[in-house]
Amino acid sequence: MSEVLRIGLVQMRCGEDPERNLTRALEGIEEAAERGAGLVCTQELFRTRYFCQREDARLFDLAEPVPGPTTEALAKLAAARGVSIVGSVFERRDAGVYHNTAVVLDADGALAGIYRKMHIPDDPLYHEKFYFTPGDLGFRAFDTRAGRVGPLICWDQWYPEAARLTALAGARVLLYPTAIGWQFDEGDAVDSAQHDAWETVQRGHAIANGVFVVAVNRVGEEDGIRFWGQSFVADPFGRVLARASSDEEEVLVVECDLAAVERTRRDWPFLRDRRIDAYADLTRRLRD
Repeated sequence: MSEVLRIGLVQMRCGEDPERNLTRALEGIEEAAERGAGLVCTQELFRTRYFCQREDARLFDLAEPVPGPTTEALAKLAAARGVSIVGSVFERRDAGVYHNTAVVLDADGALAGIYRKMHIPDDPLYHEKFYFTPGDLGFRAFDTRAGRVGPLICWDQWYPEAARLTALAGARVLLYPTAIGWQFDEGDAVDSAQHDAWETVQRGHAIANGVFVVAVNRVGEEDGIRFWGQSFVADPFGRVLARASSDEEEVLVVECDLAAVERTRRDWPFLRDRRIDAYADLTRRLRD
């Protein structure tokens, strides 16, 4: 049996004007819907340039509530086009408490749920711990007209525990809004190795959990970072079904047969064979 879903990925550059960025993201979602997408995902923090390259308390003014202007714009478009959307928002939860949040809008415009980024990096030009409170909602999956989907965000991509727990929550598609690139001139070999590691670990999540993985990255240079684009979709065998450009804006629409989740898990029953009685030490930082 086949259960085909077309998934749209909106890879874009971000300029200085948040309203213009929002408009262009909405245009990308419109294009994906026009091309038959039933589910569309944006890149991370698409409404602004990647502001975490420096610590500046004035930039908290960029945050907004959920629901708020960005959520409402996405919801309106979701309802108008009958498409489910995973979007990224800099969430103002309360004074002094801000999150890097993914919102899931169903195809009728209803807010299906939110996910708050759990793993927060603190690296040169990625000073996210200054801006984002770690998520407190856990790893989640949400029912949409497009199926049960699990949003995660960028740095979460490196953690097999995040992918596994989201898959165990029932997600058949993991979606990662992303902002990642090169911040140093270390040469083509190092650049290639870093990108390959990023893609490979996510393909591993697809294989280990028998799910589709969708990673949507931004593209272009912003101050000290050269975002490497190359948004992609991997199937439950880890095969890359489509990959976007490394240096151009692009809207991908990728046909995914969600019935492959059932077929793959029957042949490779990794979830069945887990030794859940033997994993208690995973809750410790290190095993002494």
